[in-house]
Amino acid sequence: MTETADHPDAYPPSAEFAAAANVDAGIYERAAQDREAFWAEQADHLHWHERWNQVLDWTDAPVAKWFVGGRLNIAYNCVDRHVLEGRGDKVALHWEGEPGDSRTITYSDLLAEVSRAANYLTELGLTAGDRVAIYMPMIPETIVAMLACARLGLPHSLVFAGFSPTALRQRIDDAEARLVITVDGQWRRGNPAPLKEAVDEALLAKGDVPSSVEHVLVVRRVGTEVEWTEGRDLWWHETVAQADPVHEAQAFDAEHPLFILYTSGTTGKPKGILHTSGGYLTQTSYTHRVVFDHKPETDVYWCTADVGWVTGHSYIVYGPLANGATQVLYEGTPNFPDEHRHWQIIEKYGVTIYYTAPTLVRTFMKWGRQIPDAHDLSTIRVLGSVGEPINPEAWRWYRDVIGSGTAPIVDTWWQTETGAIMISPLPGITATKPGAAMTPVPGVTAAVVDEEGKTVRRGETEANGYLVLDQPWPSMLRGIWGDMERYRATYWDRFREQGWYFAGDGAKLDVNGDLWVLGRVDDVMNISGHRISTAEVESALVGHSGVAEAAVVGASDETTGQGIVAFVILTADATDTGSAMVDELKAEVARAISPIARPREIHVVPELPKTRSGKIMRRLLRDVAEGRELGDTSTLVDPQVFEAIRAGRSD
Repeated sequence: MTETADHPDAYPPSAEFAAAANVDAGIYERAAQDREAFWAEQADHLHWHERWNQVLDWTDAPVAKWFVGGRLNIAYNCVDRHVLEGRGDKVALHWEGEPGDSRTITYSDLLAEVSRAANYLTELGLTAGDRVAIYMPMIPETIVAMLACARLGLPHSLVFAGFSPTALRQRIDDAEARLVITVDGQWRRGNPAPLKEAVDEALLAKGDVPSSVEHVLVVRRVGTEVEWTEGRDLWWHETVAQADPVHEAQAFDAEHPLFILYTSGTTGKPKGILHTSGGYLTQTSYTHRVVFDHKPETDVYWCTADVGWVTGHSYIVYGPLANGATQVLYEGTPNFPDEHRHWQIIEKYGVTIYYTAPTLVRTFMKWGRQIPDAHDLSTIRVLGSVGEPINPEAWRWYRDVIGSGTAPIVDTWWQTETGAIMISPLPGITATKPGAAMTPVPGVTAAVVDEEGKTVRRGETEANGYLVLDQPWPSMLRGIWGDMERYRATYWDRFREQGWYFAGDGAKLDVNGDLWVLGRVDDVMNISGHRISTAEVESALVGHSGVAEAAVVGASDETTGQGIVAFVILTADATDTGSAMVDELKAEVARAISPIARPREIHVVPELPKTRSGKIMRRLLRDVAEGRELGDTSTLVDPQVFEAIRAGRSD
């Protein structure tokens, strides 16, 4: 540890790293002096078929328009221009399959594949504005499909391959997707797990109610037999792979929709977060370049997120490829065939930038440092963290064990809704503090405020507040698909008078004015960086015939950040009230939503704590789940209910 005058536990960059960094400390002042000119400068790193005539139009707030009048093609920026500039032989993707198969894909290879896919999607009759659902794992064809959609102006809706058929159908229906792209199956811990089967089930989920889907395009990955619907289902290798590898990209307006990505909402109905093109690509490419100090000539970059989440969209596909990165894409789990897999991949490809989630760091800690210590990780020069606040203990372990005690850590705060990194250290500038998000990236502004919207002062005792974004930013969401009223109510009503975006997270400022993000303040839980709403899990539990009522909270978990803890009241007809019922309910939630949403604990209780207005006091249930003394119970109808809960709860 290196001490600084400002903070006794701060880690400044080495003089050598700072001297070679992509940006210097002056970038903050330049951005603050003229934000629009600063963002215009970042946008100029992209290729525009037609340059914009206005950087920002905020007259229809809270819907922003960035780079008004500009036209570009996202796929052209991510692939074509690198080939045209003579970098076609540069590796775009080092793909590592879980069973051990691998592929090396250059930018020329990627351009040919994306062109083939674009030509075939055009042959299917898809035109700009049509939506495409993608239900695929971590294979190159997933990225090809995304880029082909972007090339044609087809907004894609990626659905995480771990989601259930019910969740998939919900997202298909909301987006009115005309095409689903999927695979026969995916490899998971050495076994093929079906995905095409889930698509078939999803499309039949509503019985006689047809879906909007006209075709299902299937990549052969695991080689298992699949059910086939003639006229609807199409093999990728018989169609896309045979198409013309040449396609001319057309430009689209900077505000043309790029993708819809569904995230959990407190009502139980997922929100379709809409992102557009020019501003989104500007900020994802800019933040990838400066936050990771990315150097395309020498770096090998690896973001371990799944492409089905926003981190995969922004920091596997669009940001890195726009910057001409060489990156690793890994299909499987970090412990197959054993716990050495990630470190073997880093050694194999010489990974220099490693971006992962705190929950995985804590898992590595549990497995023991002897595992990474058995490998040469000396190529790593920058470490990144994403998905939730990282606790200081894990931060220090990550730096010392994985980063050899020298690699700077960029602990990034952002959301599906923000589209790109908003708050993060810059590795060549910032003296980082374990667990602190630090400050907004240049060009972004944020504030920590109290209930009334008054700014929280630095270092106030117990001065925790709400994290707000007080200025529009290029990669901001443009709304909730099909429900602009919900967009305004969800993100802007809380501080409507001030015109601020409320992030849904609590935060505090330390004595130096640095930000510490404290996690969610609403009814959305953060499980291993994945956002799961309490309402979704409660709905799945109550859907079981033996459950009369359910309340769900997120409780602290040293591995996953939060663990799902459920309290259920069974019906009088429930025949089993013991461990078998608990196991059945856990399985039901995993089936209905995703294995990620499987509750850590389920307690069968005789009653739930409610206010006189009938609201369940989840705050108090969280106290119970985390073993704390109860807070104020005066608003409850029956403050003695907790004695019944303690007496009746069972795992």
